[in-house]
Amino acid sequence: MARVLNLRERALESRDAIELVANKWRIAVLHLLTPGPLRTRDLQRGLVDVSSKMLTQTLRSMERDGLVERTVFATVPPKVEYRLSEMGRSLLGPLRALCHWARAHGAARDDARRRFDHGARLTPVTSAGRGTARTGGASTTAAD
Repeated sequence: MARVLNLRERALESRDAIELVANKWRIAVLHLLTPGPLRTRDLQRGLVDVSSKMLTQTLRSMERDGLVERTVFATVPPKVEYRLSEMGRSLLGPLRALCHWARAHGAARDDARRRFDHGARLTPVTSAGRGTARTGGASTTAAD
């Protein structure tokens, strides 16, 4: 039973880690803030495909999760800057490693996708939801 709980805890920890960077714009914001603090409009210029509303939501959620810190300066109009928190900076190393891994395995991923897509075209699905399974060159139906 202890082993099952340990596996469950590890799975939950993995899910928590992935949720920190799962949002479409979080990784880009982390990269943009790496050199130092930026104002919202500067982040918006760096992320031309993101709406102002989505950028604000992303920044707020990252602030809530402790990845960025928001500083409001008492000026007219108010000046707001975002910077990476210590926790946000600590995420850059693992994120960089993940990016290197993705780059190193890009060709293998593309090959796997082509094989899968090619196999999916060769495996028709019948109206009953049963397809054919290819095993060692012989094709058999799922009902066999």
